[in-house]
Amino acid sequence: MSNSFKLDIVNPEKSFLSKEDVIEVVVPAFEGDMGFLKDHISIISFLKPGLLKVVDATTAEETYYVEDGIIEFKNNCLSVLTSNIFDIKKVDKNKVKDILTEAEKDSQNNDISDQARYLNDQKIEVLKSLTLN
Repeated sequence: MSNSFKLDIVNPEKSFLSKEDVIEVVVPAFEGDMGFLKDHISIISFLKPGLLKVVDATTAEETYYVEDGIIEFKNNCLSVLTSNIFDIKKVDKNKVKDILTEAEKDSQNNDISDQARYLNDQKIEVLKSLTLN
């Protein structure tokens, strides 16, 4: 009996990733990091900036940076809709630094809401961790 489920990640530009043989996915949800295995209960949640980890049937682990979005798990299919995603192994470090610089600039704005400030702080924390690697 298979322990795998389907994963679809979509961003505004295209279908970013589609896999049928996923064993585990960990997403950075507002409630905290949320792990998914086959037969997880149906759920809809919001993403916060962070690292999305995917383990497939070959036990290979892939890690992606996501900024925001919505996830839905239903009928052994996890759908991730996000505005910004990239593979941390393939991304240009200068792109990460540019996004970090922009986020740090945004944090200086006193007119943003507490929620926007929280999300921006999360973004800065994750991006700083990526630039240190």
